Amino acid sequence: MKRLIDKYLKEWKNKKNRKVLLVRGARQVGKTYSVREFGKSFENFVEINFEEQLQVRNFFDSSLEPLKIIEKLSIFYGQQINPGNTLLFFDEIQACPNALRSLRFFYEKIPELHVIAAGSLLEFVISQIPSFGVGRIHSIFMYSMNFQEFLLASNMSRYVKLIKISTTKEKIDAVLHNKILEQLKLFMLIGGMPEVVKTYINTKNFFECHEILENHIITIFDDFSKYKNRVSTLDLQSVFNSIVFQTGQKFKYSKIGNKKSKTYKTGLDLLINSGIAYKIYHTSASGLPLGSQINSKKFKVLLFDTGIYQILSGMDLKKYLTEDFEKIINKGKLTELYAGLELIKAQSLSLRPHLYYWHREAKSSNAEIDYIISISGKIFPIEVKSGTKGQMQSMNIFLNKNKPVYGIRISHENFSEYENIKIFPLYAIQNLF
Repeated sequence: MKRLIDKYLKEWKNKKNRKVLLVRGARQVGKTYSVREFGKSFENFVEINFEEQLQVRNFFDSSLEPLKIIEKLSIFYGQQINPGNTLLFFDEIQACPNALRSLRFFYEKIPELHVIAAGSLLEFVISQIPSFGVGRIHSIFMYSMNFQEFLLASNMSRYVKLIKISTTKEKIDAVLHNKILEQLKLFMLIGGMPEVVKTYINTKNFFECHEILENHIITIFDDFSKYKNRVSTLDLQSVFNSIVFQTGQKFKYSKIGNKKSKTYKTGLDLLINSGIAYKIYHTSASGLPLGSQINSKKFKVLLFDTGIYQILSGMDLKKYLTEDFEKIINKGKLTELYAGLELIKAQSLSLRPHLYYWHREAKSSNAEIDYIISISGKIFPIEVKSGTKGQMQSMNIFLNKNKPVYGIRISHENFSEYENIKIFPLYAIQNLF
């Protein structure tokens, strides 16, 4: 399955001043698969999984000298590790902190060797390493598949091309527009976890996809035991479930349970650092950068995948499959979640996930803009609408107050524009960038 990261990896391979690459992201989003596929472009590919091959960790105990390490690895795996034609891949590197420490020395001592590391829960290990890899290691952030990747995996590249060339001045043919919306309905149902997408493409069996998603949730809950020294497993589950419950609204610790907010705050931070959720901070949006004007006490939280969200929110699969699309997307929380995730996935892989929203609280009238983004030094407000209708009062208040170039409405409408509002279909969020 083609992923956005594929092109990035090819460019990284040919860079003259290439750094060690660290691929970060939640479990099961496709990090290992993408690196293995990339490894086929090398003469030799050596993969070390630190969770599976425990004895290999010993190679990093006595010395972090890269030449000594690759000598031992070559003997152990029976493969030559030659700079220039070998890709050395350290997977689940969080299980071996010394291997993580060694990465900087691979860049310093053997810069011509292609080295990639990947893992989940990396933030917790990195926080224990002072001045980790500054200037020597390049991190990229990987997510579950976006909608266009889903179309490519489904052999529908013709639709991806059509979406990319469409603009608010040139609508997609109505028949084709509706066909793409049908695929979007499927994507919002199963989400972007690669194993789930692959299973759907091969079997068209939604119930099998459902089972895989349930197993993913079990894996997430099993990982909670790794944080027990910081927050209890039960408290983490409470925070996790509350993320689902509070989707689309300002997140409040008081809605989780009876314990002190400090406990839940630590739990939420752990989930965000592991890539399971993303914070969307409130910004005044009065200038750039947007992140310099946030209110750290006001934020929303997005779960990392719509498929996981659907399971946890008690989705009725049979009802979902028989209802028409407009009724499905009228579930505003789901639509806002999907749009937020697509906006995050559309950003540069080299940047930490970031997104903002705007909210005005006034006695006479409240106003809220779902998302605020910046492109080419300009600020754009985005309202996500479920269906084709919905007033734009908040958008008009923001436009009058902040004077952006134009506002953006994302819905299941076709491409269009009127006055100072441009309309993009839900399936074309990538076009914004």
